[in-house]
Amino acid sequence: MEQSEMLQFLQQVAQQKVSPEEALVKLKNTGFTELEYAKIDTERTVRTGYPEVIYGAGKTAAQIVGIVQAMKQQKQPILATRVTAKKAAAVLAQEPQLQYDQIAQTLRLPAAQIEQNGEIAVVTAGTSDINVAEEAAVTAEFFGNRVTRIYDVGVAGIQRLFSKLDLIRRANVVIVIAGMEGALTSVVGGLVDVPVIAVPTSVGYGSHLNGLTPLLSMLNSCAAGISVVNIDNGFGAAYNASMINHLAQGGKDE
Repeated sequence: MEQSEMLQFLQQVAQQKVSPEEALVKLKNTGFTELEYAKIDTERTVRTGYPEVIYGAGKTAAQIVGIVQAMKQQKQPILATRVTAKKAAAVLAQEPQLQYDQIAQTLRLPAAQIEQNGEIAVVTAGTSDINVAEEAAVTAEFFGNRVTRIYDVGVAGIQRLFSKLDLIRRANVVIVIAGMEGALTSVVGGLVDVPVIAVPTSVGYGSHLNGLTPLLSMLNSCAAGISVVNIDNGFGAAYNASMINHLAQGGKDE
């Protein structure tokens, strides 16, 4: 709690607008919920504007259920990423109100009303990149962004990209997802006047090195305005894109 907020709160106690019992509960708030295996950051939205997201890989279904239940008690929107279908089935058996997306491998329980503002374009080089793209798209929508999906427009048939340029240029930020040599990022970066976030994927043949080749290609792009996230990190790309989009939309609304 910031100093100004603390002062205002204590004034409410002095004015008997807040009871001493309510004040004690608030002052004892540590900002996280303690579980045996996790500490859930209940103040993240206040600090950053975005809620905590559950990283499902490495967690058991029982652990995900416990975290979900604790977050529900705090009335927080819920998004879990990297949840396999088998693990999701076990979670859904106890929390059937969650929505599972098998392609994106996400479980989510959105807030009652999510207003989607601005626009993010999610562009893939190939169909094999769609699982990463859907992780990005679902995350971006969860964070309150409109998403346009433009899939399978890689440089091997570049006319496919040109046919979708109007859609891509309409967005406030573009996420470009590519495996193989990652060339699509530089091409898109040279055709748009908005930030491009590049996501290398672990899709490709031997010397592709499980995503290292497109990662290095994207980092060395000669097109300006490109930032790069880690291999297969659709979530991270969507988070950054959401921040950019909300800033851009805020400027347009003024």
